[in-house]
Amino acid sequence: MKHGYTNSTFGDGALVVKCYEGPEAAFRLSTESRYLRRLRGRLPVPRVHQVTSTSLTTRFVDGSHGQDLLDDGRAVEVFTECGRMLARIHRLGIVHGDYGPQNMLFHPDTFETAAILDWEWAHPGRPVEDLAWVEWIVRSHHPEHVALLPHFFSAYGEPVPSWAERHAAMLERCRGLLDFCTRWEPGGGGEKLWRERLDVTAAWTQ
Repeated sequence: MKHGYTNSTFGDGALVVKCYEGPEAAFRLSTESRYLRRLRGRLPVPRVHQVTSTSLTTRFVDGSHGQDLLDDGRAVEVFTECGRMLARIHRLGIVHGDYGPQNMLFHPDTFETAAILDWEWAHPGRPVEDLAWVEWIVRSHHPEHVALLPHFFSAYGEPVPSWAERHAAMLERCRGLLDFCTRWEPGGGGEKLWRERLDVTAAWTQ
């Protein structure tokens, strides 16, 4: 499916099947299925349909993808809703681990969240991890909207960690993904990509 990257994901309009690949695939599958079941009714997440040893099947959720809405000029609406929803997640005492518009579906008319996707990296952790990653996603993939990030932080409603804290969290996550790719395919394209992204991120100043 469009916007799927780490794993193989496909759907038929009724169900979505996600086949886990790479290091710790079984652990990430278990994490995602556990969090989806735990959060059902508390947050807008897809309903689990079936779990196998290598795949997770969920009910299809209709909605507009966050990255598509950013490309359509709806950054203020998307960032505001991302901030509001992240505050709800963090009040539950968890970190999504890959949070941002790239893993959210929105109602096309109201821009309310239809579903938060991809919980395979979820864990108890520090809120700055998610806050920094949203900023990293925007800086890396939607730099034209960086000036609108205050809408995200304002809607989150809590004090914003310092740039030093956010930058350190971005670098930590990039190093983790570099390690992931290196273990998956040493010397491969993923390792090269994340090494380059780590260097670019390290050079950022506020």
